[in-house]
Amino acid sequence: MKTTEEKAIEIARLMIDGKGSNVVLLDISELNSWTDYFVIVTVSSSVHWQGLYKQIKEYIKDNDLEIHVTNRKRPDGDDWNLVDLGPVVVHLMSDSARQFYDLEKLWQAGRTVSLD
Repeated sequence: MKTTEEKAIEIARLMIDGKGSNVVLLDISELNSWTDYFVIVTVSSSVHWQGLYKQIKEYIKDNDLEIHVTNRKRPDGDDWNLVDLGPVVVHLMSDSARQFYDLEKLWQAGRTVSLD
C-alpha cells in the first residue's frame, strides 16, 4: 500500500506530465490537522486546468483517494481551483493568482518534497 507522501509525489508528477508549470509539493502535516500535502501548480488556461483535473480524477480511482465536494460553484475564468483529496490538496492556479496568494511563502514552515 502506498503512503500518503508517495501518492502526493505521484499526483505532483502527474501534474508535471500534464504540462503544469512550477509544480511544488509541500509537506504541511506538522502545521495543521486537516491535510498533509499541498500540490501547487500553475496552469495556463481553464481548458488546461480541466485537463489536469481529469487526470486527477483518473488517478484517484485506483489509489484510495476521493474528491471532497465543497458545494462551491466554480465560475468560468476562476484563477484558483482547489481539489481537496483529504490528505492531499491540489491547487491549480493561474500565474497571477499564484503570485498574488504566494502559498509557498504562506506555508514556508512546511517541507518542500523533492520530485526528482
